Amino acid sequence: MEIELDVNKSLEENAARFFEESKKAKKKLKGLLPAIEETRKKIANIEKESEKKESTMPLKKRKRAWFESFHWFFSSDGFLVIAGRSAKENEEAVKKHLEEGDIFLHADIQGGAATIIKAEGKKIPETTMLEAANFAGVFSKAWQSGIPSVEVYAVGKEQVSKKAPSGEALSTGGFMIYGKRQWFKAEMRLAIGLKQEAERFVVISGPLSAVKKQAPAVIELKQGSLKSSEAAKKILKIFSGQLKREAPVAIDEIIRMIPGANIGF
Repeated sequence: MEIELDVNKSLEENAARFFEESKKAKKKLKGLLPAIEETRKKIANIEKESEKKESTMPLKKRKRAWFESFHWFFSSDGFLVIAGRSAKENEEAVKKHLEEGDIFLHADIQGGAATIIKAEGKKIPETTMLEAANFAGVFSKAWQSGIPSVEVYAVGKEQVSKKAPSGEALSTGGFMIYGKRQWFKAEMRLAIGLKQEAERFVVISGPLSAVKKQAPAVIELKQGSLKSSEAAKKILKIFSGQLKREAPVAIDEIIRMIPGANIGF
C-alpha cells in the first residue's frame, strides 16, 4: 500500500489530513451500504417476478406427431408402441399402421385397445414385448373394471384379418386372429412423466421401466376412484412441486395420456 505525503507539511499535519479523509470516507460508506442493500432487494424482486411470469406464461401448442392421435409410448428399447383410443382408432391403427414385422397385441377381454409395436425392420426384444403387453392391458376394460391383471396375447401381422367366418360379420375395430398366440400377464400399473424437449416439457405415459428412462419427473399410477380430470389436477400439482415450476404443462395434455376413470396413486 502506498501513501502520498505532502512534503510541504509536517508528519503531524499529514496524519491529520489522512484522519479527516478517513472520517469522510466512513460517512460515505455508511450511506452507501443501505443503498447497496436496497438495490439487491430490487434485483431479487425483479428476478422473482420474471421467474413467476415465465412459469405461468401459456405455452404455444406444439405440432403433434402422427402417432399422438393414439395412445402411445416409446419402449425402454426405443420402439414406438401405439394403441387405439376407440373402435374407430383400432380399425385405423391396423389398416394404416400394422406392417410386416410389427407385433399386434390385445387384452383377452371385451373392450380393449388394438396395440401395435412398430418394428421398423428391427427385431423386437422381450423387454419391449412385456412393456407393450402391459400398455395393452392398461388401456382395456380391465382397468376401469377394477381387475388387477389381465392376459394379453401377441401375434404377427399375418395373423390379423378382417375376414370373418362365413355367415358372420365383424364390427368396426373387430378382427379375426389366426394361429398360435404368445401370452403375457399385464398388471394394472401406468407411469406418467414429463420429458424435456428443447425449452418445454412433453407429457409421456407407459410402463414405469420405459417412462423413467426418458423423464426427469415421473409418477406411477394404479387403479383407484378418481376421474381423469381429478387425477390430472393432482398429477399437475405433483409435477409442479417436483420441477419447482408452476403449471409446466397444460392439464389437457395429462388427461390425454391416462385412462378415463378409476385412477389412484
